[in-house]
Amino acid sequence: MKRSIGALLSALLVLALGARARAEGEHDAKAIVDKGIKSLGGEEKLAQLKAATWKSKGTVNLGGSDSPFTAEGTMQGLDKYRGQFEGEFMGNKIQGVVVLNGDKGWAKFGDMDVELDKDRLANEKHNMHLQLIPMLLLPLKDKAFKVEAAGEDKVGGKPALGLKVTPPDGKEFKLYFDKDSGLPVKVVAKVKDFMGQEHDQETLLTDYKDFHGIKKATKIQSNRNGQKFLEQQTTEFKILDKVDPNTFAQPK
Repeated sequence: MKRSIGALLSALLVLALGARARAEGEHDAKAIVDKGIKSLGGEEKLAQLKAATWKSKGTVNLGGSDSPFTAEGTMQGLDKYRGQFEGEFMGNKIQGVVVLNGDKGWAKFGDMDVELDKDRLANEKHNMHLQLIPMLLLPLKDKAFKVEAAGEDKVGGKPALGLKVTPPDGKEFKLYFDKDSGLPVKVVAKVKDFMGQEHDQETLLTDYKDFHGIKKATKIQSNRNGQKFLEQQTTEFKILDKVDPNTFAQPK
């Protein structure tokens, strides 16, 4: 009898400690998110960032060589996005557009038009989350997103606090924040390219600048499977009051 009672008490203690650890983890995650929001300009300012457009330039590693490109992006919330690029590969000019509009999506590369199937649409939405969540942060306060403390790491030689983020689609990733400033500095995730091949991707966010009272990383560097993949510099960023609905229509 005493042994049974002792086992029961031990089990209750383990459950209690586990619940306490979860509660502390949730508290830590909330504190990290709150500090991050404050570092980007505060909740009131970020709430105004419902739509935006930006331009960038950089290089992407294709076939072992760096190819230059220019790109433009436009977003409205987390369900409408348009990204287009123009570059050069082995002396040939290449152009592409990806559009997401709710539960529909399209891609156009040169003269090839593709309506995204379920898997490709989910993949592009995941890529959109990786790009937009560090810029917006407020979605992390929504109950649809699960956030958990994910320990400490070093980014650029400085301590950073991690969050494991699980969006509604279940495609989790890690987002790291500079421990001192609170700014988002690194995103770690598994991604798939347009051919469906999976990669381990690590993206660094640096060179924060102020745009209308909101800080945004203007330099992005991504490695895939430990190898250099992309370097990108933001050259222009504008907050929009509204976006022409045709922006998120099927590309022509």
